[in-house]
Amino acid sequence: MAQFDVTLAGEITMDLLLYGLPEELPVERELVADHMALTLGGSSAITAHNLAVLGSRTGFIPQLGGDPFTEVCVDTLRRAGVDLSHAVAPKTDVSTGVTVLLQHQRSRRALTYSGTTSSLRYEDLDLTYLASGRHFHLSSFFLQSGLRNDVPKLLAAMHRAGLTTSLDTNDDPEDLWAGPLAETFAHLDILMPNEREACRLANESSFEDSVRKLAEKIPLLVVKRGAKGALAMHHGIRYEAPGCTTNVVDVIGAGDSFNAGFLHAFVHQSSVDGCLALGNACGAYSTTSSGGVQAFSDSARMQRFFERCGVAEKTFL
Repeated sequence: MAQFDVTLAGEITMDLLLYGLPEELPVERELVADHMALTLGGSSAITAHNLAVLGSRTGFIPQLGGDPFTEVCVDTLRRAGVDLSHAVAPKTDVSTGVTVLLQHQRSRRALTYSGTTSSLRYEDLDLTYLASGRHFHLSSFFLQSGLRNDVPKLLAAMHRAGLTTSLDTNDDPEDLWAGPLAETFAHLDILMPNEREACRLANESSFEDSVRKLAEKIPLLVVKRGAKGALAMHHGIRYEAPGCTTNVVDVIGAGDSFNAGFLHAFVHQSSVDGCLALGNACGAYSTTSSGGVQAFSDSARMQRFFERCGVAEKTFL
């Protein structure tokens, strides 16, 4: 039997969230937030954390920093049950990445120092460890600039070892949407963008055209649509699932939490409908607390939320 259900390689960061700031931010003024939160961040880390909380055996290789933020991140992941035994040792010249998120009433701003995110290299990875899972997931394709060009080689290695693979590219801060995407898609089983990312990856302005174009390249395309839920295209068959209604604190990490729910159901051999249902429930549940992992610290509350969404354990396992 495989050692892990899911393995990941990627970034750990800290998210500093500030709430209650005005939509317009004048310069040379001291603007006062009315609330803040400091949480584990990074798409890879949030996905790994929430997979482990859901019950998937999760192995994760991040690049560590040598600063106190790394200690906070590592402690949070380990308490969730994530295995970090093959994390890459700290590099003395780089610190943990930090994203400052300014939460406005109708929008948000994100300011990121990538730090260790761009420092992870293919040669840093223990491929035997990553291949000891049943499924391999990668996030932050564009932010992981040190790994990006070797992603096709990494995914091909996982396929040769018998794993299924998935990718959430996340946004491209440079808005170029370049790199070895075609080669990467050739070794993918699941692609997991949101609506905007799907359009940018397909280079189409129409969402439906983007779905059709990407579905021709990927066996299982999964598109996150926020409050509208999610859709999947699997070998030409379309599946759609509505979102779960909730009181939103913020949407930080909601897409990553969706990924965790979908992949947890996927590796436990759920149907596509079951994967979408748990993904939507996890994405919605994430929004009920600050950041991407804080809601998942209360498993009893999580289970009650899932039941209100109509997602019981039998639905996805």
